[in-house]
Amino acid sequence: MRAAGILLPVSSLPSPYGIGSFSQSAKDFVDLLQRAGQTYWQILPLGPTGYGDSPYQAFSAFAGNPYFIDLDALVREGLLEKHEIEEADFGQSDPAHVNYQKLYQNRLPLLGKACGRSHFEQEEAYQRFARENAYWLDDYALFMGIKNCLGGISWTQWPDALRMRDQKALEEMKESTAQEGRLFRFLQYKFMQQWQELKEYAHSKGVKIIGDIPIYVSLDSSDAWADYELFQFDEDHRAKAAAGCPPDAFSADGQMWGNPLYNWSYHEQTEYAWWKRRIAHCLKLYDVVRVDHFRGFDEYYSIPAGDATAAYGHWEKGPGMKLFEALRDVPGMKNDAIIAEDLGFLTDSVIRLVKDTGFPGMKVLEFAFDSRDTGNGYLPHTYTTNCIVYTGTHDNQTLCSWYGELTEEDRKLADDYMGFDESSTPQDRNRAFIRMAFESVADTCVIPVQDYLCLDEGARMNHPSTLGNNWTWRMTQGQISEELVSRIRRITEITGRLP
Repeated sequence: MRAAGILLPVSSLPSPYGIGSFSQSAKDFVDLLQRAGQTYWQILPLGPTGYGDSPYQAFSAFAGNPYFIDLDALVREGLLEKHEIEEADFGQSDPAHVNYQKLYQNRLPLLGKACGRSHFEQEEAYQRFARENAYWLDDYALFMGIKNCLGGISWTQWPDALRMRDQKALEEMKESTAQEGRLFRFLQYKFMQQWQELKEYAHSKGVKIIGDIPIYVSLDSSDAWADYELFQFDEDHRAKAAAGCPPDAFSADGQMWGNPLYNWSYHEQTEYAWWKRRIAHCLKLYDVVRVDHFRGFDEYYSIPAGDATAAYGHWEKGPGMKLFEALRDVPGMKNDAIIAEDLGFLTDSVIRLVKDTGFPGMKVLEFAFDSRDTGNGYLPHTYTTNCIVYTGTHDNQTLCSWYGELTEEDRKLADDYMGFDESSTPQDRNRAFIRMAFESVADTCVIPVQDYLCLDEGARMNHPSTLGNNWTWRMTQGQISEELVSRIRRITEITGRLP
């Protein structure tokens, strides 16, 4: 079925409190999607952000980001006073950017105050939540409690007894960090409670959620600390290798991500139990899950531990179809429940894996206009129906800035393909690229909101392989006009993508 959607991270929603959240603003955006005839709202990972504020480097593969908890809802519950929120400095003086330092300094203490006033443990809904999520919640609450007690340092730097999970040391820390553990249980309960309410609201408006998960977990995560058998660690619980990408034309040293690599033989011995839990959890959170760096299931790049760059890594075989055959047992698992992020250089075996799974892959228009490689598979006339087309993703430039930085040869290719001439304005070009995505045979078309708004480089979400000034862009109140909503609905209608 043909459909369309808009990509907008939760953090980028308008809000008076420094960051987008599960607030009335989120429901307003769902209403906008409905008016615009959209089937999908695509977001970025919802995990608690860690290193570099990246949603792809979370403290847990299962937990949610407490920054997304709606503070006004806590006021309505009597857990906060309105003036307490209004007096806090969340960096709201700049409504177009997220100030993570201010959030860390001032939002978390406010949430702690709400927790102190709550009797959530007595609620039947919490007790059910704690039972159903004990397989990750118990370790996560202890992990975060210890981390806070030790000044936020990575678990790899903890005293050996804690790092190596000595049971006596853990029991002592569980007792001494009981209040911290209570806080992180409260935050996860409220996160899930509010997210499920928002998701149900979206469903009531005919809108489905496309979530996003990184293939790897962060090294500094409760998963790596508590379930160390899942990863390529030595007997001292130290990583033997790290994830990344090899050198290419864009990076002479490659990309060093630093994530721990999976011990796939152990996963196979356990019949992929952890992956079954992870995907089952995701399918409760989202209607569709985009899996980042899908090629890592076929082959993954392994960088020796201690290397400063990715230059001396090598490729190793991943689990391939054995994993996805095992995942067919997961409730709700079907071919259209997963989107395979199959971008970049693809070997024949990766292409075959995506085809064998039946999952739709991704097509990005910004990758199409390479005069050196017009057979790259991203030009719309080459698509098959089983794919998702994007103008760009969170890792790409906005359309406006991308077109402005094309080489002369690539711009000529784009102009000739699109029929642009000297009279074409940036707005004309943006609309033409978007229209081309809608008119393609791809089953689903998803457009980043920045491209609808024809924004420049200042609205870019992420510059891969860089730290600082990423993940901060926010949409301001009223930035999407009703005229634009009507225009989106019209192109959705005439290309057969209305729900």
